[in-house]
Amino acid sequence: MGGICISATSLSKRFLKIAISYAGINRMIILSPQSMTIRRISLISLLVFLAGIAQSQQARNSPKAFKLEGEIKFVHDPSIIKQGDTWYVFSTGNGPERSGELPIHCSKDLHSWKRCGQVLPAIPEWIRKESPGTKELWAPDISYFNGLYHLYYAFSLFGKNTSGIALLTNKTLDPDSHGFHWEDRGLVLRSRAEDDFNAIDPNLVFDEDGHAWLSFGSFWTGIKMRRIDPKTGLLSSEDTKVYSLAKRQRPGNPPPDPANLPGNWQAIEAPFIVHHGDYYYLFVSFDLCCRGTKSNYKTMVGRSRQVTGPYFDADGKPMLEGGGTPLLLSNGLWIGPGGESILQQKDGDIIVFHAYDAENGHASLQISSLEWVDGWPKAALQDIESPNNK
Repeated sequence: MGGICISATSLSKRFLKIAISYAGINRMIILSPQSMTIRRISLISLLVFLAGIAQSQQARNSPKAFKLEGEIKFVHDPSIIKQGDTWYVFSTGNGPERSGELPIHCSKDLHSWKRCGQVLPAIPEWIRKESPGTKELWAPDISYFNGLYHLYYAFSLFGKNTSGIALLTNKTLDPDSHGFHWEDRGLVLRSRAEDDFNAIDPNLVFDEDGHAWLSFGSFWTGIKMRRIDPKTGLLSSEDTKVYSLAKRQRPGNPPPDPANLPGNWQAIEAPFIVHHGDYYYLFVSFDLCCRGTKSNYKTMVGRSRQVTGPYFDADGKPMLEGGGTPLLLSNGLWIGPGGESILQQKDGDIIVFHAYDAENGHASLQISSLEWVDGWPKAALQDIESPNNK
């Protein structure tokens, strides 16, 4: 919504025309010497009223960072969904104490959270055989379709692309329900050392035609996508193409790569796609996570008319050429906001992510409302003195 536009034009020595435009509404006032004083008072009252409306509208469009409490520390790569009256967050295990794989946190109000279990007691045996070096499972993505909750997750070795994405399904997320049981659906896709992509950080999205797609990727040549068979949750045999969605742009003179790791300039990961209005929005994390107070993650976004791209940022730069519009950046309290997921709800969309405490570097769960302004999402990172805390 635009601001107030006022213009004044002298019609003669005796008359003054004042035009007011606000929010698509145009008004004209003709002032004469006799009515000048009364009209001036009326005009001032009108301007004060319109300014109040503008401020109120701006406040409504401002994203709010949620105030969280409870067991929110050491939550990494959160993925959120709601069943009944409970929100569930699935995440990567993080912190000094580990119990099981893919921890689950629950809340009745999005503010107070508690640890309510884990998906698996340990790494599945078939993954230990496929990837003996895997120490933990990463980056779960939860969705619901065809009567089942689908949990995609990754296994890998840090800094390597010898990785895989696997699938678990469940009829319910309520552990007290009769049908609660995680069914292992096995491997979805793999990447190997000879590939130019990394099969981690999965995210499932449906397009307008009802086709299911899985985006994924980290470093190397960036974010990729494969079509999924919604009946099985596995790769589609109808479309076997690997689509490219986003990658970082190589600088002119990049520094040497870290030992046995890809170059830091390649750092893009954690894709998440939602459909809003006329566009598909691709959220990604740029730069480096998992380094405590040295983490410099940031959340970026672009959009496309098609789920398979091409995606562009707000300046029109292709995301395949390093484009991305900043959504969440570090502040004095929290650094490295990323690993995001979005939940679209009737009473307002939210974005869930992790950020690192600027003093001790510990990861923590973060939630913000997701506001849509002029076709682009806006989100907030909690700050000490921010009025936009909810």
